[in-house]
Amino acid sequence: MLRGAIIGLGNVALHGHLPGWRRRRDVEIVGVTDSRPEQRAFLDAHAPGARWYATPAELLAEAALDFVDICTPPRSHAPLIRSALERGLHVLCEKPLVGDLDDLAPLARLAAKMERALYTVHNWHHAPIVHRTAELIREGRIGRVNHVVWHTLRTRPASAGDERNGNWRVDPAVAGGGVLTDHGWHVFYVVNRWVGESPLSVSARLERRRHVSWDVEDTASVRVTFAEATAEILLTWASDVRRNWAEVRGTTGVLELRDDTLVLKGDGRGVDRAWPCPPAMSDGSHHPDWFDAVARQFLAEATGAGPRGANLAEATLCVALEHGARESSRQGGRDVAVSGVLT
Repeated sequence: MLRGAIIGLGNVALHGHLPGWRRRRDVEIVGVTDSRPEQRAFLDAHAPGARWYATPAELLAEAALDFVDICTPPRSHAPLIRSALERGLHVLCEKPLVGDLDDLAPLARLAAKMERALYTVHNWHHAPIVHRTAELIREGRIGRVNHVVWHTLRTRPASAGDERNGNWRVDPAVAGGGVLTDHGWHVFYVVNRWVGESPLSVSARLERRRHVSWDVEDTASVRVTFAEATAEILLTWASDVRRNWAEVRGTTGVLELRDDTLVLKGDGRGVDRAWPCPPAMSDGSHHPDWFDAVARQFLAEATGAGPRGANLAEATLCVALEHGARESSRQGGRDVAVSGVLT
């Protein structure tokens, strides 16, 4: 039985992570902490038997743990990860793992030195429609992928629970960035796996199309260039509709992801094929049904049942792409080379 603790008892922990941990027989959540004392009221309902700690420092100093699950806003991740690794704990962390490559490299070295897993929640790999798309690409049903288009359309950021003091997702001091930080991370790791090669460069335009008073972007238009493929990505909180859509073009066919339906076109058989893949990609934001595979793969790294490194390499890629996209936008949208990626 592995003993874990949750740092940050917000919506994603309450409705995504904790239900997943409670479904497992080999894990016990023994500690919880959050900067908001009022969150303690949720403890008995969502983490029965867990002890409340007033601060992460108190939890890390007093609780007997094997791992922590960090579910706090992005800007707090790097120091929390460092503190947990220094205490010899495995770390599962919500995306984005960190916001800067300068933060990530020392943490990756520390995880290796301590022989501990450092793992990011890349749960969109386990969305049924994304998983099925990856299967069909591996089977060669559309040939070599050479172009991907992805649209994430939202009318506003995901709720942050109690918003009496505003939504932290639009506060750069807490979130780090806007829609690019919140949604781009998922698209980057998914698209990179579909293409199957490391990106060479990225260009982007970050805008405030509707929410002009915010200090973060509400829209990001991103182009990622690979040796033999390109990806065009649109992310927005300024849409009139909530929808996800993607198209994956290959040398012999096309896959279209219509939120909850996957369509295969032109694979040489003369007819289109469609697979229902509920739930829709745009349905909710916590995705508890996608967490089981994340937990299983993280625990495999933590216990030595599986190799370490692939997830951390993906996280490094995402940090590098976001960094490059922001630099490109500052320079008027020119191509910026993608560097610092673990291989």
